[in-house]
Amino acid sequence: MKTILKILIFLLASYRILYAQEPKTYAIPLIGDKAPSFMAESTNGPINFPSDYGRHWKILFSHPADFTPVCSSEILELASMQADFDKLGVKVAVISTDAIDTHYSWKKSLESISYSGHDPVKIKFPLIEDKDKQISSEYGMLHQSTFSSKDVRGVFIVDPDDRIAAIFFYPSRVGRDFDEIKRTVIALQTADEEAVLTPANWKPGSDVMLPYLSSNQEADGTSSSDDPTIYNLSWYMWFKKAK
Repeated sequence: MKTILKILIFLLASYRILYAQEPKTYAIPLIGDKAPSFMAESTNGPINFPSDYGRHWKILFSHPADFTPVCSSEILELASMQADFDKLGVKVAVISTDAIDTHYSWKKSLESISYSGHDPVKIKFPLIEDKDKQISSEYGMLHQSTFSSKDVRGVFIVDPDDRIAAIFFYPSRVGRDFDEIKRTVIALQTADEEAVLTPANWKPGSDVMLPYLSSNQEADGTSSSDDPTIYNLSWYMWFKKAK
């Protein structure tokens, strides 16, 4: 009996050890969820995200690793667009599982490089350290089927209420289109500010759509409007001319 009891205790202890060693998994925060908050070290000093940025729009970018080809091209492109995001009232932060010293070295090296027709530029946004992978886990940036210890290319656009407004994920071998990310921010801001929708392939300055009309009766009410900026292609597709 004592032998059986010892075996059971041993098996239970072994199970607990194995369970403790398994990495904790987190769900990806979804659109409309509150952005997970965190405090961390960065190349701009300690950061408290998203509260440090107040009522601004924010974008949190993740990348697999410093001193790698595609990631380097992305940081250089993002740095060249800093003024564009500033004009939109957007605060940018970048995170990876690299140590802060690696971030500093990489940043210094990147700031000496001319890329894609741009002169070398100072990187003003913070590169955030997440060597314990806690933040990356909370944002669902560690995809076990690709890298268990490195972030995928993630993009979390966060609105002024600190809620997730849009999410993008890219594989490590494909660089991001920062013009598309900028366009998405403008579309989100336009939709919120004007209470409208943006159609497929919408570009800033193009006509927008009115919220969904669920019946012909609602459409008839819209069609009787004296507003010359409103037109339709069908009872369920109403547009408003750009300002």
